[in-house]
Amino acid sequence: MSQQQWNTVDDYFNSLLVPSDEALEAALRDSEAAGLPRINVTPTQGRLLQLLAQIQGSRRILEIGTLGGYSTIWLGRALPADGRLISLEANASYADIARVNLARAGLAERTEVRVGPALDSLAQLAAEDTEPFDLVFIDADKDNNPHYLERVLGLTRPGSLIVGDNVVRHGDVADADSTDPSIRGIRRFLELIAEHPKLTATAVQTVGAKGYDGFSLARVTG
Repeated sequence: MSQQQWNTVDDYFNSLLVPSDEALEAALRDSEAAGLPRINVTPTQGRLLQLLAQIQGSRRILEIGTLGGYSTIWLGRALPADGRLISLEANASYADIARVNLARAGLAERTEVRVGPALDSLAQLAAEDTEPFDLVFIDADKDNNPHYLERVLGLTRPGSLIVGDNVVRHGDVADADSTDPSIRGIRRFLELIAEHPKLTATAVQTVGAKGYDGFSLARVTG
């Protein structure tokens, strides 16, 4: 199958299952106009994240990697009125765009975008003795995924769900000899998940508008 066919199928699913939404489309337009990388989740993937958060009954969500806030809007919409989402973004200008997009989506009071290296922000959250998160979405620099996993385990509870994005990388994740820091980071991230006695996990391969990629899903069991 070709990328063209994957795009056609994604378009069909989007038109049928993910109706047009002005706040989400505006977030993409503003992100593109500002020159942000076009690496957002697709609409169907955004809906998947929203459904996962709803299935979890999430009151508290942590996102690592905000970009322009597109996935943040999807996740934020899964929260109840008293819910809270904290998103970590290293780039201050990206964070500014995301805050505008979140406000336009009516999520300003339920979401917080923290600026700075994610490892520093995670350490700060731990120092604040923050309430555990029900769902964590990791979608930032892949070489740091192992470190992100180690930090977020201390910010979750039994039953929490940890979702990792872009773990397939067009199949390159299977290359044990890869010297690409992103591939090495993802492989170590998955190895740590597999080795951890209190995580139960799987990985889902996907094709679509973003090509060949996938998610990892890990549930904290104890």
